[in-house]
Amino acid sequence: MGLLQNLVLVFVAGLVTALATGLGALPFFVVDDFSDRWNVALWGLASGIMVSASLFGLVNEGLAYASGGFPTLMVGGLLAGVALVEVADWALDAVDIEGSDERGHAADDEHAHETEAVHTDGGGHGHDDHALEAEAFAEGDLRKLVLILGILTVHSFPEGVAVGVSFAELGLEGGIPVLGFSVPLLAVFMTIAISIHNVPEGLAVSIPMRAMDVSKWRMVGAAVFSSLPQPIGAVVAFAFVRWAKEFLPFGFGFAAGAMIYLVVTEFVPEALETGEELPGEGHKELLAGLALGVAAMVPLMYV
Repeated sequence: MGLLQNLVLVFVAGLVTALATGLGALPFFVVDDFSDRWNVALWGLASGIMVSASLFGLVNEGLAYASGGFPTLMVGGLLAGVALVEVADWALDAVDIEGSDERGHAADDEHAHETEAVHTDGGGHGHDDHALEAEAFAEGDLRKLVLILGILTVHSFPEGVAVGVSFAELGLEGGIPVLGFSVPLLAVFMTIAISIHNVPEGLAVSIPMRAMDVSKWRMVGAAVFSSLPQPIGAVVAFAFVRWAKEFLPFGFGFAAGAMIYLVVTEFVPEALETGEELPGEGHKELLAGLALGVAAMVPLMYV
């Protein structure tokens, strides 16, 4: 298969992960509230999936490609992935979008009250950047949406990179036949992992929009919008590692570092904040989700 066909396939894989984010809004088509217990478990599930994908998939591949058995490039990639997440968080903290203070707190009293209600009305979450995105969609503010998409490009780019680098061996022998392509098992694994991980992200975007009485399909659109940078990141990463294969360990390390750091600094704190008022502060639900995520994904790497 030619390079163009390969790029299209990688883009489609990234697009699948972005569309999966919209699934997070679907529960609100049948229920009004989503319990904190389930929310914590979902964040735990996403965390288990991402850690498994990073350690048993990306890091293993990076070590396999490390020259001389010393993974210098992979370690450098791990650190670069962590740095990118920090830069994304700094950018989000630094941006003041028309009446929003740090992390997107709405200055308008009505919106502030609605956002606060999200934290107390079963299924709240602690990501104010999701509330900011919800407000922009509710208001139909194009300027805010463009600026938020720029921030999301930096923030969700590592997830797209993880998909892109996992396709590095696309077309080589030993892959899984998919639509005439020989797709690496790691690529299938990462696409599934990122897609599942995106569901609670979509839920987190949708919760504040529900509090603002935004239409259900608009909530789905907002959730997908939050992951649109992923297919772009996938294509860029795939093109890079195919062009400079000697940097494959860096690419694998970069994706793994960013993902694990996201779990440690965002997913787990998000789950713990959501479960503050549950018995045991949600630790049981978080651990159950983590265990389920690991148990579900690790066997796929040894099929």
